[in-house]
Amino acid sequence: MEKTISERRDFFQKMVTIALPVVFQSLLTNSLSFVDTLMIGQLGESSIAAVALGNQMFFLISVLFFGVCSGSAIFLSQYWGAKNETNIQRVLGLSFSLAGASALLFALASLFIPRQIMHIFTTEAEVVNQGIAYLRIVGISYLFTAISQVLATALRVIGYAKIPLQVALFSLTLNAGGNYLLIFGIGPFPELGVAGAATATTISRLVEVIALLWIVYHRHPVIAIRSREAFRWNKTFLLHIIPTSMPVIINEFFWALGMATYKVAYSKMGIEAIASINVAESVGNLFFVLMMGISNATLIMIGVKIGEKQRLLALLYARRFITTALLVGLTMGIFEFLFAPLFTSFFNISDRVRELAIYCLSINAALLPIKSINMVIIVGILRSGGDTKYSMFAEMFGVWAVGVPLAFIGVFLLHLNTWQLYLLLGMEEVTKLFIGLYRIKREAWINDLTATFH
Repeated sequence: MEKTISERRDFFQKMVTIALPVVFQSLLTNSLSFVDTLMIGQLGESSIAAVALGNQMFFLISVLFFGVCSGSAIFLSQYWGAKNETNIQRVLGLSFSLAGASALLFALASLFIPRQIMHIFTTEAEVVNQGIAYLRIVGISYLFTAISQVLATALRVIGYAKIPLQVALFSLTLNAGGNYLLIFGIGPFPELGVAGAATATTISRLVEVIALLWIVYHRHPVIAIRSREAFRWNKTFLLHIIPTSMPVIINEFFWALGMATYKVAYSKMGIEAIASINVAESVGNLFFVLMMGISNATLIMIGVKIGEKQRLLALLYARRFITTALLVGLTMGIFEFLFAPLFTSFFNISDRVRELAIYCLSINAALLPIKSINMVIIVGILRSGGDTKYSMFAEMFGVWAVGVPLAFIGVFLLHLNTWQLYLLLGMEEVTKLFIGLYRIKREAWINDLTATFH
């Protein structure tokens, strides 16, 4: 009995140690995103729409980074559990290469074809012109973010989750201050509007990557690449890593593309719909940050147990994380429903846009327990066991076979309003729940990736 209590206490202590810094970092990011939207919102609904649509490029690339980092975390956690430092370095080298190449491609697109990018979403001249000004500056920051995300993931895996949090706190505070000075032209600073927001973002991300590089190379040599060997991958290594990690990257990219496609559907309803959805998302994300931390803890903790050859403990951890996700989702859903009117009252938007945003937040609150379980299963459990192909199937089927068709059916055939379409798109999450729980029940998701390659 004492052993069981001790083991359970150890589980929750480890979960909190890994999850809390990620939660605080996500809370900081989403809180400042909320503040950014609030500041930009003072310029009017067209500015909110321009930044929301312009940021679809960063949304796509950041989710692609998340895919690369999640794929690397699968191997990093298992290799860390197996104490295989050589392959830790090789996985990091591959992660930097993939994230960096993707960032360069998106940065060039933002710099040279911003008008074409904006026209994917809207043809309203004022929104397009402001979006172009934003994209041409913020595109440079993608390169800095690529490096930062890989380093932050590696630090969390080896047990130093507080470091990315501390660096992010400084960087995001710098971003918020820069936004205030450059959007409104405070003191000697020029009034740049949405271009000011882009400039502050780029500067803060440069500072963040410099700080992380200095810390890693001075204090954590196990993840500091010092040799070209980290970038030399033979065929055997690539054939071991890519079949498991590539589905994660594809998964995240096409999920993000699906979310951007939803935005295209909303944009057909006009600026009012885009603005209300952007406000709802900036508020709703604040209530989802706990799950960002718990899903990170799920991936790392179960991955380490698999690397340590403790299958039964990995299965037990999976059940505990699902229960935790349900309870957290219910609790945060209640808070989101209660505080939706308060948070939306901060924005300089019309009563109709505010009303639509509140309706969407109420729907999101009801879906939060389901979204939380899906996050833990798809991003945490299935990936920790290397079951990435099924994880990709669950995500892709929910988004592309259910969500995207419903989005355009809702707009063009059913002629739904904004909150009605938002409710219809909740079927994506319901579908993924059944697909994910089926796989967990079968216990077919555990694969020891360290046993087949050394």
